[in-house]
Amino acid sequence: MSLRTVLTRPARYGALVAGALPVLTFPGAGLAGLAWVALVPGLLLMRAAGGAREAAVRGWWFGAGFILTGMYWLVPSIGPALPLLAVVFGVLLAPVGWAAWWLLHGGLTLRRSAAALVVVPAVWVSAEFARSWHALGGPWALLGASQWEHPAVLGLASVGGVWLVSWALVAVNTAVVVLVLARGLWLRVLAGATALVALLAGPVAFAAQAAPATRGSASVALVQAGQTADERARLEANVRITRSLAGRPVDLVVWGESSTTADLDRDTATLERLAALSRASGAQVLVGEDARKADGRISKDAVLVDGSGIVARYRKIRLVPFGEYIPLRPLLGWVAGVSAAAGENRAPGSSVHLLPVVDREGRPLPVGTLICFESAFPDMSRAASRQGAELIVYQSATSTFQSTWAPAQHASLGALRAAETGRPVVQAALTGESVAYDAQGRRLVRLTTGESGAVTVRLALADPAARTWYVRLGDWVPLSALAVTAAAGAVAVLPRLRERRRPGAPSEPSADLPSARV
Repeated sequence: MSLRTVLTRPARYGALVAGALPVLTFPGAGLAGLAWVALVPGLLLMRAAGGAREAAVRGWWFGAGFILTGMYWLVPSIGPALPLLAVVFGVLLAPVGWAAWWLLHGGLTLRRSAAALVVVPAVWVSAEFARSWHALGGPWALLGASQWEHPAVLGLASVGGVWLVSWALVAVNTAVVVLVLARGLWLRVLAGATALVALLAGPVAFAAQAAPATRGSASVALVQAGQTADERARLEANVRITRSLAGRPVDLVVWGESSTTADLDRDTATLERLAALSRASGAQVLVGEDARKADGRISKDAVLVDGSGIVARYRKIRLVPFGEYIPLRPLLGWVAGVSAAAGENRAPGSSVHLLPVVDREGRPLPVGTLICFESAFPDMSRAASRQGAELIVYQSATSTFQSTWAPAQHASLGALRAAETGRPVVQAALTGESVAYDAQGRRLVRLTTGESGAVTVRLALADPAARTWYVRLGDWVPLSALAVTAAAGAVAVLPRLRERRRPGAPSEPSADLPSARV
């Protein structure tokens, strides 16, 4: 074993462990305040690498540690494929390691430190944005989501989505690294001022905004069946709980995802039972259908039922990788044989659209209805808001992961979506967690994984014409991050390319990535 291997391997293991620290900021451990410094150990290991290539490898190991611990609850679904996914997706943070080394290694300068305070957060957000592409799994465990309990911090989400919250968090972490390493007064002033601005940006944005415009209110009942023996028992539990709502002033009853496995287009007996429930409660019922349809394929739909039958339906678009389909099934289909991954791919829907809910007084209540994992995607709730949704509803089922941190993490995403869109958000789950948030992301009610029954919440509805800056401008933050990342890469690489083209320049490439001066 070479001396270089002896020296670098412990640091890589350290980066792997450091990657687990940010996971403690999410529900489960719930140490949200730690997010402002959780990246510091990893960044210090990256900038201390002997070269750019080693720094990138440490960033990769850090990313693998983050994915492995942040998504440990997927083991029942994908089994031995989880370490493979951690290795594959961990590489997205290799550029963070390279950027930290390029700008912060050795003795710090004012110019390089100033660049690091912009470039490192941009590279991190670019990596999160790339990982959030549905084909790569989707946006779970974005660093900004750790601040879901702090509406003041989520003031940034209303301006730039969860991406801007992540940017602020990484900027503070980078500033702390500069403060730790700085030797000069001006470096400390620069880092301290950056950290202070990033810390105060959310509360300032929150205080500067007017309260979200509203248009009346509605009473929504969230039905949580709890653990049941089978699909039939699940349906009966939902029916029994909904019957108990009769006589209450409820405008909409929401069941969880997969609350019935009956194809309501063909099972007339079950549909009539649901219609009778709607008539008895005086409210429309939003049912989660998980059924094999007439075309032979299984789909997951949100079905709106009133006293006369089916009013409208929405089909889930963003399916859960491995849970509801296996990417590249011809190559990865073996995963289903060693885990609980989907035995067959579900049929996805095609577009986000509102459901025409009518409250008990006959007034229209346009609802943006999405299903389970779709609460992780900022663009979907933004699309519903642009269409004029007054309320965002999620149906969820996390039955497989009841004893893990997943249900609480999933439920917390509603706070982000509320702050981003300026719409109240509710989530009804089969077995928890069922939650409701106001239009600024403050939690109003909650049923935990150990509870069952119904909880009713009265929500101030959003004005359909109201738009937050994030709804208006869309993903300007990650697109800006990509631009900054590309510019930084060009600044680093182009001088080296020009040097290689000079007469007499060495023909063999260097073992390290470029380290242009800044």
